Amino acid sequence: MTNKALIVVNAYSVLPNVENLVKRLKEELALLNVEVDVRNTGDVLAWIGQDGWVYHWDLQYDFGIYLDEDPYASILLEKSGLRLFNCSNAVRLSNDKMATYCALAHNGIKMPITISAPLHCGKKSNKEFLHNVEGKLSYPFVVKTNKVSEGVDVLLINNKEELETFEKENATIPHLYQEYIESSKGLDYRIIVIGGKAIAAMKRENKSKDFRSNVTLGGNATSIALPPSYYDMAEKAAKLLKLDYCGVDILKGKNGEPLLCEVNSSVSIDSIEKATNLNIAWVYAYYICHEIYK
Repeated sequence: MTNKALIVVNAYSVLPNVENLVKRLKEELALLNVEVDVRNTGDVLAWIGQDGWVYHWDLQYDFGIYLDEDPYASILLEKSGLRLFNCSNAVRLSNDKMATYCALAHNGIKMPITISAPLHCGKKSNKEFLHNVEGKLSYPFVVKTNKVSEGVDVLLINNKEELETFEKENATIPHLYQEYIESSKGLDYRIIVIGGKAIAAMKRENKSKDFRSNVTLGGNATSIALPPSYYDMAEKAAKLLKLDYCGVDILKGKNGEPLLCEVNSSVSIDSIEKATNLNIAWVYAYYICHEIYK
């Protein structure tokens, strides 16, 4: 008997790293006798009926793998009865950076000092807030939008003029300010966690002047064995967010201690599979099938 799975991607644009993840998962699931359909969030219609229940059009699948950031589609698909990897709440939390930090706070996970910018609908900056940011964070410090991806819209604020300019130009975009970790300039560690277990780690290092380590921005990926504290942090973050699969990015603190940077629910596997020579897609596919068909 052939089992059926659905992989859900964005309705408008599928990034190359997501395309590669889809390709690899299809290959490995086929070896486990699972037939895969790939559809986008515009094609897999789910809706709330007048009776208040959620319905969908003919989604006859054993499970779904959700590789988009749209939280609403994932909720509706889940409520219509489709088991998703990752679940809708995990997708929502991990794809909003400030929501991630809030969810992990008070759980013994160290991270850079983080300040959420007030949400508003106008273009006028709040001078009192900017004054408070300057009082808590020393220049330079980091600003990132809550929906940042692959290092895009992660900037370094070097002085008051840059701070005021950024606030003026991005007032209506949810964003946050964060302590700059000088000891981790152009360097971080990505750990892939599947089913609550850390299975692979790589060091990403950018030796240019760019403080970001993303491979897409010039960072170089190499395999690495990390201290247990790094793996423990990654596993704890994944479990708290209830993520079946994720990439946890960790910074190196001043004394070598791990500081959580970000958690991503549909992280690329291309660089880390090449760096570690591990078949991460197989591990994820096997984990899913074990959870569904056990």
